[in-house]
Amino acid sequence: MNLIESIKEIAVGAGEIMKSASDIHPSEAKAGHANFVTRYDAMVQEYLEGRLSALLPEATFVAEEEGQEVFKEEDKTGFTFVIDPIDGTSNFMKGLRPSVTSIGLLKDGMPYIGVVYDPYSDSMFYAEKGHGAFLNGKRIMSSDSPLSESLVSMGTAPYYEEEVSRSAFLLGHYYLTHSIDIRRSGSAAFDICLVASGVTGMFYEPRLCLWDYAAGACILEEAGGKITDFHGDPIPFTGKSQVLAASRGVVEGGNYLPPSELTAF
Repeated sequence: MNLIESIKEIAVGAGEIMKSASDIHPSEAKAGHANFVTRYDAMVQEYLEGRLSALLPEATFVAEEEGQEVFKEEDKTGFTFVIDPIDGTSNFMKGLRPSVTSIGLLKDGMPYIGVVYDPYSDSMFYAEKGHGAFLNGKRIMSSDSPLSESLVSMGTAPYYEEEVSRSAFLLGHYYLTHSIDIRRSGSAAFDICLVASGVTGMFYEPRLCLWDYAAGACILEEAGGKITDFHGDPIPFTGKSQVLAASRGVVEGGNYLPPSELTAF
């Protein structure tokens, strides 16, 4: 069994469900500002859990919907799938792209496989630890350009308290003056893959859930990039974290970590 090829095939099936969607409305609002879920989020998650469980029966799950959000002690050993059925649900609701399916597989609590699939552009990012990162079969590497010659993408942490989101915009102004310009796609998983593929030099968001960054982290690290918190420390892969994803060139150039006075929350 080729595990990563099977996971990619399953991700394509999730994308077919997304592309078939019509009459998309939020079925409920979760905790936090503008934090929506649609019936398609639940449909895709159910599909993924069924297919991935059959593929790797011994694996546990951490997933965004339906009460599986908590990383448990048992998830620190063996295999754990970390899935976001639709990353970019607000985009999905409004017909704005990208919206992606993100499937991370942790092994003993650390990234082992990452698959991020955008069905609307048929873009399949994937990596397995020690085997490199790829986009639609072509090897990718993060950019060797310094921060001053790079685009920076950001996430606004809209679901959390006001000071967290305010920090995102303060950091946006800081990085605007140290880079070419700022971008925001609405999908953290996709933004991390843009860093991995050399399109952008950096992505940051003051607070993300594990399913937002687990798959992308594997892809970025296999593309020569680095993912940390805002202090340059390793992120935990157990729950919510600050996330700063940087390319080879941005890391090698140094001085890319944000000033502490902008991240005091």
